[in-house]
Amino acid sequence: MQLNYLTAVIDSRGIARITQKTWDYMTSEELWDFILVASIKIIAIMTASYLAVRIGKKIIEKIFLVRLRSPINHSERRQKTILKLLQSVLSYLVYFSAIMGVLSALDIQIAGLLAGAGIAGLAIGFGAQSLVKDVITGFFIIFEDQFGVGDYIQVSGAEGTVMEIGLRTTKIKGNAGEQFIIPNGSITNVKNYSINHSKFMIDMQLNIDADIEKAEKMITAYLDELPQKHPTLTNTPVFLGVQNMADSEVTVRIIAETLPLKQWEIARTIRQEVKELLEQNGIVTEYPKMMLYDRVMGREIEGRE
Repeated sequence: MQLNYLTAVIDSRGIARITQKTWDYMTSEELWDFILVASIKIIAIMTASYLAVRIGKKIIEKIFLVRLRSPINHSERRQKTILKLLQSVLSYLVYFSAIMGVLSALDIQIAGLLAGAGIAGLAIGFGAQSLVKDVITGFFIIFEDQFGVGDYIQVSGAEGTVMEIGLRTTKIKGNAGEQFIIPNGSITNVKNYSINHSKFMIDMQLNIDADIEKAEKMITAYLDELPQKHPTLTNTPVFLGVQNMADSEVTVRIIAETLPLKQWEIARTIRQEVKELLEQNGIVTEYPKMMLYDRVMGREIEGRE
């Protein structure tokens, strides 16, 4: 009992001394001076970093804007890609430096921390092969100009406009407004619609009894005038003639070539105007039909599908 009592007294006195030392440290002038100075340094570092990123991005943007306006022929899509990449790299470097500055302001030994991080990084590196693959692949995508910001591409199950190519990921905006974020390392096959001129074909069905020669003359005359109305056409569309014949219809085909990604707009215009032109001249285009039999009246009724 006496031994237990002495142990309890010693423990209580030790706890009291620790509590007193903690209180003295928390209320010391040195601690609060350190907190005040460190807070000022941290606020200054974060403010300077934010301003450096904002101003740096503006300067990079101005430089590339001047390059695009210069008489030297620069690829706009490539310039936009490199612009986004440089802005991302600037952000990474400035914020990493800011973190190092904050740690120094808190009297944390950066040298020891970096040494420990190097040893840990060696161990983590074996499990970070995908990250390295993403970065290397992203570099070659930009270096080889496989696609750039503003291009319309199809890759890894995603289709849309490239918004940004980073060191690790590529961001694509889909047709419905959705955003795809794809790791660069997973990009293998790319279909780029923005590099070459776009070609398209239009098939129209005419009645089997239609005057094909008359239709060809009208359509050809119409197609010859299109390049003057639509500058996005690279040449005059061509009427190829009859491509197929079925029981009650004849399929005729038109082909054309436009600037990249302009084929859908021109194709819609040609379909509508050719249909109206043919119908105005007594040539009716065919459409799918189905026959209904009225069992009561004993007659067939024709209708659209």
